[in-house]
Amino acid sequence: MVKVRNWVGPIRIALTLLGFRHSVYTVGTSHHFSCPLTQCTSATRTSEIVGRAHSHCTPISSLCTMPSVAHVKARCPLYPGSDTRRFPVPDDKVKWETTWTDYKPVNYTAPSVLKNPPWADPDIGSFSPKFNAVDGSVDRTSHVGTYKVEQGRPLNPCGRTGLAGRGLLGRWGPNHAADPIVTRWKRDSAGQRVLNAHSKLPVLQFISIKRKDCGEWAIPGGMVDPGEVVTLTLQREFSEEALDSLKASPKEKEKLQERITRLFSSPGLQVYKGYVDDPRNTDNSWMETVAVNFHDETGDSVSELPLQAGDDAGQVTWVDVGSAVPLYASHSQFLETAARERHAHW
Repeated sequence: MVKVRNWVGPIRIALTLLGFRHSVYTVGTSHHFSCPLTQCTSATRTSEIVGRAHSHCTPISSLCTMPSVAHVKARCPLYPGSDTRRFPVPDDKVKWETTWTDYKPVNYTAPSVLKNPPWADPDIGSFSPKFNAVDGSVDRTSHVGTYKVEQGRPLNPCGRTGLAGRGLLGRWGPNHAADPIVTRWKRDSAGQRVLNAHSKLPVLQFISIKRKDCGEWAIPGGMVDPGEVVTLTLQREFSEEALDSLKASPKEKEKLQERITRLFSSPGLQVYKGYVDDPRNTDNSWMETVAVNFHDETGDSVSELPLQAGDDAGQVTWVDVGSAVPLYASHSQFLETAARERHAHW
């Protein structure tokens, strides 16, 4: 999930029209948004069935409290993939509303971004982006609401990170992603669901990749291509990162596609839409995502497919879902919601 691609305006409409089942925490307000450090006041949870859908910091334990502890990973001292160290930001200085005249963030944009690849913006000053709007094929609106722009640069809606510029991210402002959470029930040799010894609830397993860039386990996901519907992004990223379809033979690809299409045509449980506490975030660029759970209830869709690491993944395997598993960015919160909605162990 290194390359940053465009997210287009029709995505939000597509989410509704294509019909994800929702159990969503969306972070947003109609005014300038800030992430409080003491309480979760901006997380909105809704549940409805609307149809069918054709680095190096401590993980956070609760999705609902994610906005209240924003910038745990986004304030990691050493910026990923570099020797650049962030300007230290204490908890009481995160919010932009807090005056801090001594704040001098390090300015850093990765060399790979400065080479102006197709998925990245030019530098500020060489173009005039339309922030808080759909800017051509680039959606610069945020799931959290209207963000501030100062001196031509967008400000991270959850506050200071200790680093200005874009870091590894291509877009100024929000960089939109999609994360497919593929799950199955853990079963014993007799095919029965395995129950957790303490909670007595069935155990979910999800397909997890080990990221090559930081070595952390994560949900296979990525950025939305220009003009791409989010459901296709979810399916494509799952194939590229988890099933290595890019290297499969034509015959293998056909078999993979059949099973994947069957799974991704099932009702999807949207578990999150909003800001992501990601170690790549900066004061001026940040990650946002839509996370959707696709569940193989009977175990006859993708449960028995041979997993191979591809694209940005170093390893890939089925992992038990539970609070003890440390994961990349905010992925633990997404899995917690999926587990609780499916009445599984967490």
